[in-house]
Amino acid sequence: MLTYHRMNETEMKIIADWKYEGVYAQYDMMSYEEMQKKHFAFANPENHYYTFYEGTEMVGFINLYEEETRVFFGIGAAPEMCSHGYGKQMCCQAMQIAAQEFPGKPLYLEVRSWNERAIRCYEKAGFVKVPGIIEQETYAGKGEFVQMISK
Repeated sequence: MLTYHRMNETEMKIIADWKYEGVYAQYDMMSYEEMQKKHFAFANPENHYYTFYEGTEMVGFINLYEEETRVFFGIGAAPEMCSHGYGKQMCCQAMQIAAQEFPGKPLYLEVRSWNERAIRCYEKAGFVKVPGIIEQETYAGKGEFVQMISK
């Protein structure tokens, strides 16, 4: 089982520098310094970030952001850890964390509609698709997204 803890600033800087291959490069983040200037992502104190490890190897992170009736869930795997089953494990542990920190509120996420790999991962972890496509602008540009919610 993966271990986790609240993300620290050193981990934030490491994760902000992760670079993905091919179409997944859309998930590259802005620099940590840019996040601080914009009070965005890791620099937003309302986000609850956790870093996940297999032994001493950082495999990914999650973000939980409480809203009025539900909790926004963000997740990222280290580029070299994608497609190794860590996403499902992090999703399942995120549901447990959220149940303790935000009782009674379901998790929801938004995933790019073309990212079948991630959608399968979320479905295996117990998320279901909400009908329809959402078009929205992100720091990485405009995109089409599928919303998914925890059962």
